[in-house]
Amino acid sequence: MACSFGLSVLLSGTVSDNRIGIIGGSGLYEMEGLSGEEWITVETPYGPPSDQILTGNLQGRSVAFLPRHARGHRILPSELNHRANIFALKKLGVEWILSVSAVGSLQTEFRPCDVVLPDQFIDHLRTTQNQTLFGNGIVAHIAFADPICMELSRIVYEVTQSLGARVHLGGTYVNMEGPAFSTRAESIRNHKEGHSVIGMTNMGEARCAREAEIAYATIAMVSDYDSWNVTEEHVTLEMITENFSKNIVLAKDILRKTVSRIPQEANWPCHSALKNAIFTARECWPQEWVEKLKPILSKYL
Repeated sequence: MACSFGLSVLLSGTVSDNRIGIIGGSGLYEMEGLSGEEWITVETPYGPPSDQILTGNLQGRSVAFLPRHARGHRILPSELNHRANIFALKKLGVEWILSVSAVGSLQTEFRPCDVVLPDQFIDHLRTTQNQTLFGNGIVAHIAFADPICMELSRIVYEVTQSLGARVHLGGTYVNMEGPAFSTRAESIRNHKEGHSVIGMTNMGEARCAREAEIAYATIAMVSDYDSWNVTEEHVTLEMITENFSKNIVLAKDILRKTVSRIPQEANWPCHSALKNAIFTARECWPQEWVEKLKPILSKYL
């Protein structure tokens, strides 16, 4: 039986009001406290996003919330359509994304229930076909040396500190394929290489967000020690569920307090990432795709 979540509205056209996007990871499928909330169905050139998108106002700011794995947790990490998810948020006028994710710790200093704000990624995925908004006759090569918007991460860091939680600014997120967790050998390798946390989802989001000129930050909620630490129980779904349930309250507090601190104007470096990044000669852009990609190309037309 298909899941049913009530009425929704189909979006036609593009909304532009400097919204803040929130992507909810495992355990975070709803966002309470929004006024004027409405679930919206958004169409994209890449197919449907993970779910309808919840729009409304939070702490005086317009927000758009997307449950990454869909309500009811129905989508595998490798099945995620990152470009549809990011494009849908961009189409709704999103200029900042706060991405909440459950992760495993690869070092002892990152304890279960800590918050880690990574500034780097290692990509261990075997396919990246859903990790670019370009192609179809338009080629772009974005600068991606620093994949996280640190202006946004610093705001999250200050908010999390003010809440009295253990938080770490910086670190490397290893993006593995999934859906199975790491073998012990893989986990030990990642630990010895000095990486910080491991997850299955954020690399593709970060890439597409940069192409869409959206400032993106990962809020990594540690649920376990993966399987490298032989003094701790290896990661299981039960462990993740138990610890992430504890983290959900903190994650929602972080989100509520962060949105009010984000600037009204979208003028950070990430917001002009496509400047000089589109390699294809303007006269060669296929008109069909120019029309489809207007939410991200409009300032360059």
